Amino acid sequence: MYRQLILSLFVALFLPVALWANNVKIEPAFWWSGMKNPELQLMVYSDNISSYRPTINYPGIHMKSSVSLESPNYLLVYLDVENAQPGKFDITFTKDKKKLTYTYELKRRKPGASRIQGFNSSDVLYLIMPDRFANGDPSNDNIPLKMPYTVDRNNPNARHGGDLAGIEKHLDYIENLGVTAIWLNPVLENDMEGGSYHGYATTDYYKVDPRFGSNEDYVRLIDKAHQKGMKVVMDMIFNHCGSDHPWMKDIPSRDWFNNLENYVQTNHAKEAYFDPYVSEYDFNTLVDGWFVPTMPDLNQRNPHVAKYLIQNSIWWIEYSGVDGIRQDTYPYADYDMMIDWCKEVQLEYPDYNIVGESWMNYTIGSAYWQKGSKVNPGKDTQLKSVMDFRLMTLAHSVFEEETGWSGGLYNIYEHLCYDYVYPDISNVLRFLDNHDTDRFLSEMPANLNAFKQGIALLLTIPGTPQIYYGTELLMNGSKERGDGYIRLDVPGGWPGDPVNQFDPSGRSALQNEAWNYMQTLLIWRRGNEVISKGKMKHFAINQGVYVYERRLNDKSIVVIMNGRNSENAITLDRYSEILNGKTTGIDVITKRNITLGNELKLSPKEVLILEM
Repeated sequence: MYRQLILSLFVALFLPVALWANNVKIEPAFWWSGMKNPELQLMVYSDNISSYRPTINYPGIHMKSSVSLESPNYLLVYLDVENAQPGKFDITFTKDKKKLTYTYELKRRKPGASRIQGFNSSDVLYLIMPDRFANGDPSNDNIPLKMPYTVDRNNPNARHGGDLAGIEKHLDYIENLGVTAIWLNPVLENDMEGGSYHGYATTDYYKVDPRFGSNEDYVRLIDKAHQKGMKVVMDMIFNHCGSDHPWMKDIPSRDWFNNLENYVQTNHAKEAYFDPYVSEYDFNTLVDGWFVPTMPDLNQRNPHVAKYLIQNSIWWIEYSGVDGIRQDTYPYADYDMMIDWCKEVQLEYPDYNIVGESWMNYTIGSAYWQKGSKVNPGKDTQLKSVMDFRLMTLAHSVFEEETGWSGGLYNIYEHLCYDYVYPDISNVLRFLDNHDTDRFLSEMPANLNAFKQGIALLLTIPGTPQIYYGTELLMNGSKERGDGYIRLDVPGGWPGDPVNQFDPSGRSALQNEAWNYMQTLLIWRRGNEVISKGKMKHFAINQGVYVYERRLNDKSIVVIMNGRNSENAITLDRYSEILNGKTTGIDVITKRNITLGNELKLSPKEVLILEM
């Protein structure tokens, strides 16, 4: 009887602690010794964890504070690890006479981890939506998750099964095309009803979506890209998470999210930041409103939320070696917090690059967001790179139009005149389309005149170019029927596909012509400092023709575009200051020797890229 009583007391006192130990979760799961910022936030999650007191006894680690939130199941532990050496240490959680010991690790940093160079204007980014590029591992297509989903390639808005293994298997294809960096749409877990194939509804900030692969698969993909001389850019989202994130199931505190009790839809009025007449109502609706009902708006003014997000991005850089970040919905997050984030990343990785999605309709609006902007009278954003959405909008029509005193290439000339407002034009991301816009080509073209002019312009003007996957294969379409129609699968990326467009034999003659044209320009651009660093000089449209030069020291490249749908003969005397008496130039594409006499005859919509 006495032994039974002792056993019952043991079970009552100690077994619950053992079970609790198995269910505890700490984020991040590990960290590194020797980081510039010595503060480490640990988010501890388990039943009634807030009633426990944490202690640590490890040389060089000082516990700054522990913070309980409104939910009793969260505890935030803040440590100073400035003087700590790599190694494992115990965190002891105590409540009355109950104790739990959790082993945590500070890892040793990899040599040179802080010297990541980031992407720059010498690179060309190739944007891939992982679910739609290639399926390299069909075994992860239908794996059990918390929320129901289907894989159905006949439904443009369902999951299709593309994954990291598919991208890895086609790294040779990407490398051969000539791009130097890969930007992947978000790869983190999106355990959402319906599948959230696009990746913009995060449900775990420290875990790659298992339908794409594992964290280890992501690191291996980056390593293999690096071995081929290519960089990788990670897509991140600070503005919101997915509605099935654990934070929505067990809300840490009421101020973890904005407008939690009464749904408010953002108005997308991003001009509110510089609108001299803006109302507080409109500004608050922009920043605190939800993007969509399935994407709860995070409150980055909460210092614990801010620390979590900043630390998470640094964790991924350090863990994976990813070369750059594209930050989604940049103006929708808290302005001051995003400044702090940029500073923190630059502190750890001085040569890193971040591009923010500041979707503005006009150049001056985009320039407002770039670091050092003269048109932003407020606090410097510290954001190194911004996106040229205005060029994208123009690109969908101008190369098809006839160029006269207005329209067509005149709009491109006029647009580039406003580049003066950017403090750093080399860090402006130029693009013709992406996963959120109509495709550059609205339909399969009859000829490549407009295609060639668009690609030539993108790859020869100042800035950092980005190409959307499939453009080289003449993928086309608009958003009118839904986003899925601008995010189609690459034929040949799935086992059993009847056509394989990763191989020239699976493409039409027109597709091969487009692919070869783009490859020729991309390989020529790679390492070409005249394009990545050279100055630009252009001339007002004359006779429907646009002419500009890129020059670095004594090297010059001249681009000539005929904006007319008919043959065109132009006199060259007005361009003497860039021709410098030279009478010939070699066309980069055809390798032809082009005579530059008094007159130059151009075929309809012809584009020449001449090395002088």
